[in-house]
Amino acid sequence: MATYALQIAGLVLGGVGMVGTVAVTVMPQWRVSAFIGSNIVVFENLWEGLWMSCMRHANIRMQCKIYDSLLALSPDLQAARGLMCAASVLAFLAFMTAVLGMQCTRCIGDDETVKGHLLLTAGVLFIITGLVVLIPVSWVANSIIRDFYNPIVDIAQKRELGEALYIGWTTALVLMVGGMLFCCVSCCHEKSSSYRYSIPSHRTTQKSYHTTKKSPSVYSRSQYV
Repeated sequence: MATYALQIAGLVLGGVGMVGTVAVTVMPQWRVSAFIGSNIVVFENLWEGLWMSCMRHANIRMQCKIYDSLLALSPDLQAARGLMCAASVLAFLAFMTAVLGMQCTRCIGDDETVKGHLLLTAGVLFIITGLVVLIPVSWVANSIIRDFYNPIVDIAQKRELGEALYIGWTTALVLMVGGMLFCCVSCCHEKSSSYRYSIPSHRTTQKSYHTTKKSPSVYSRSQYV
């Protein structure tokens, strides 16, 4: 029962991580305009994402424009786009693998060994996905912080951390925790199966004892006669 609860918890965390990965990939709030110095324009907010940039006017109207070319992005955003797309695919594959390995799933039969291997694979994929999400989010955040404190960069070009980065860090943590839960469930499956096959039952030992105890042969009877 505890193993099944861990499976459900891991699947829920994996599903939340998968949705979060896709959301972070499409969100435009990776970089937001910084209101510092004389750059105080409270009626306009500039958002820069992986696919588009948006301008929001007075919290009412928002205009978005898709980037004309991949080369229009900075190197960190270019790498982040590729890594986040790969993370979305990995998260989907990990989630589907976890569904097939669940105890309540009957698509592949009731072989506990196969399901244990599937859960281990899903756990490893979730952990890898969390790392793949963490790398571009931290890279973009580092570049934003470096430019923010760089006196050479113009004030109008400085940006702050957007909501997508915070959601990305949370998503990476959720994915890795879900993957660890599935790895723990797989280890519990292997330990229980090895314990089950290493210790014979009482009925089996009695049966083997009776079969090994043979009746005296005809030759031994003739000796007594």
